[in-house]
Amino acid sequence: MIFKSLNDVELEKHLDSIHKDEMAVFVMAEGRVRGALFNGSRFVNQARAQHQLGILETMVFGQAALCGALLLPTMKGKEHKTWHYEVDGPAKGFSIETDSTGYVRGYLYENHIPVEKPLESWDLTPFLGNGTITMSTLREFDKEPYSSSVDVDSKNIARDLAWFFNQSEQIQTAFNTGIQMDKQGRVIGAGGMFLQVLPEVGGFKKSGEAVNSQADRKADEELIEKVELAFRSAPSLGQWFAENGSIEDLVYGLFREFKPAIAVRRDVKFECPCSKEVYLNHVRHLPASEIEDIKKSGQDSIEIVCRNCSSVYNIPVSEL
Repeated sequence: MIFKSLNDVELEKHLDSIHKDEMAVFVMAEGRVRGALFNGSRFVNQARAQHQLGILETMVFGQAALCGALLLPTMKGKEHKTWHYEVDGPAKGFSIETDSTGYVRGYLYENHIPVEKPLESWDLTPFLGNGTITMSTLREFDKEPYSSSVDVDSKNIARDLAWFFNQSEQIQTAFNTGIQMDKQGRVIGAGGMFLQVLPEVGGFKKSGEAVNSQADRKADEELIEKVELAFRSAPSLGQWFAENGSIEDLVYGLFREFKPAIAVRRDVKFECPCSKEVYLNHVRHLPASEIEDIKKSGQDSIEIVCRNCSSVYNIPVSEL
């Protein structure tokens, strides 16, 4: 990927003054619940710079990319997920790819979302609409990715991703994202949170009573209700990180009742593994007739734009 500069001295100064981007993966409630909190302030700014996005487009794509980053804790071993969100609203949707090595990339289906009247809020519902969510997963030794689809439920990116897990994976999951902009439309803070209730392990207690007894189920329901209440009580994540809030203060403060413990910290980047060499190799494997047509066209070079990061590569025809 050809990294694009933010080209904003004030924004760079602000981002340097707050906590660095980082994801913390944690467990709580004696291992019954796992979660992740991601400070993605620079992450969203880099995504915006790569695709040269406007304010509305940044809100849509930024939330999608943050959710993509929060898929990392759900991965096992070497894994690559591709998330397609296709809707009939003006935004049309997006494609997000998440790799277990820690990078996220993707693109909007509509880089210039049409707006009929001035925005009165950051409610993205009017720009999304009905459609489908498709998640494809490719693991290390798979020959082909496994895909699963569900209908869009709430026309809210984070809630729709949670809906996918609840329906397709049958796992109680929640996502929350936040992007804070200043009066000039700069992204001064961004973050996301993920929680997942892990399935109970079967078996019996020492007393001989089954683990999934009626009393246990009631206690489990009460635990989930309390966790959900704490999750809904989270402050605006964009504002939290914009004001130099820390991951530790939020995790240990918001979920203190459940004795959380941060297990892993990860660097997550909006990044793409594309390069001139990668695309040159693709072009060289085109049918010989197509390569000959390119050579006969009289062009000195061909321009290739990576849709996942908007990097532009000029490949000299002489190198084909």
